[in-house]
Amino acid sequence: MNASEIRELLKLLDQPGIISFAGGIPDPALFPTQVIGDAYASILADPARAAQALQYSVSEGYLPLRRWIVEHMASLGVPCDEHNIMITAGSQQGLDFIGKLFLSPHDTALVAAPTYLGALQAFNAYEPRYDTLMLEGGNRTPQSYAELAKVRGGRVGLAYLVADFANPSGETVSLEAREALLDLAEALNIVVVEDAAYQALRYDGENVPPVLALDIARSGGIEHSRTLYCGTFSKTLAPALRVGWICGASEVIAKLVLAKQAADLHCATINQAVMHQVAEASYDAQVTRNRGAYKERRDAMLGALARHMPEGVTWTKPEGGMFVWVTLPEAIDGAKLLARSIEECQVAFVPGGAFYGEGRRDNKLRLSYSLSTPEQIDTGIGRLGGLVGDMVAGR
Repeated sequence: MNASEIRELLKLLDQPGIISFAGGIPDPALFPTQVIGDAYASILADPARAAQALQYSVSEGYLPLRRWIVEHMASLGVPCDEHNIMITAGSQQGLDFIGKLFLSPHDTALVAAPTYLGALQAFNAYEPRYDTLMLEGGNRTPQSYAELAKVRGGRVGLAYLVADFANPSGETVSLEAREALLDLAEALNIVVVEDAAYQALRYDGENVPPVLALDIARSGGIEHSRTLYCGTFSKTLAPALRVGWICGASEVIAKLVLAKQAADLHCATINQAVMHQVAEASYDAQVTRNRGAYKERRDAMLGALARHMPEGVTWTKPEGGMFVWVTLPEAIDGAKLLARSIEECQVAFVPGGAFYGEGRRDNKLRLSYSLSTPEQIDTGIGRLGGLVGDMVAGR
């Protein structure tokens, strides 16, 4: 287990004058503060509701919230009921429980390259190895994944991906690649972990069905599916309440509930009750508000990169989410660039090397546009582009 480079970089936000493209966190100016405050007040003002909200509760989660999530999942093409839902302390806790259930030492976890650093941290505690999940244009066979896992002394335990607007790449997995993933998972008889943290934040293009929805369509129902969908309210409503969920076959959810009971008994009942009231009152309006704000910033960052980055630098063009993934010339190390950028330009970002389960690549960096104004984005990318140009020129 290692320290998160991203969590360490969040400390930079407190330094005066720093323009930070580092933390992929929502803008607090967009939080529905009044609605959340009203929800706490109304719950605590009602003796019966307050008694329930401040008491121990079931590990599966607050039933009215689970029922709201059932309706939400149905809108995504995932028919299910409350027995298919478990509330977690953000989707991050869900990843930890899934790793605990499906990974043993020397097993292999299939992950994208790059992939979400928090997933690697969650899985690392269970001592797996990693293999690169190749879906778009790859020629790996199920046998090749299984044989490598066997050589390493284990088996393939799971496949993990952020299918929509991935952290860190910003890329979306195509419909064809999602179907190919399910073919691979069936051949290997493994679970698919679908991290849907950014799914609601689409700005352009057409929605692609969740992997779980595709799985249900081909398997005949959620009880026969092998996909676990990890959702969260952190990117849409507010992260500090720490409310996420896992949706999947009830037999698997029941096993995950055992992990939840051992970890923390249950998530804070009052936070779940508040989240239910806020989601019922304003989820759709809040998502619409977020999309408008983040789309403007996404557009500003793509425009600034086009204006300020020197030749030889490329980047992704995400249709949603919070991130742009930048590829530098091979000779430039992202970590060394960061050290100079903070000292000389007062601009922060995340070097890309930390996002690889294997085959670390150091000429990459992740830029988040979620916290910065268009003016800050243009200023910061202008400074960063100038520094990259200097380093390309050997200065």
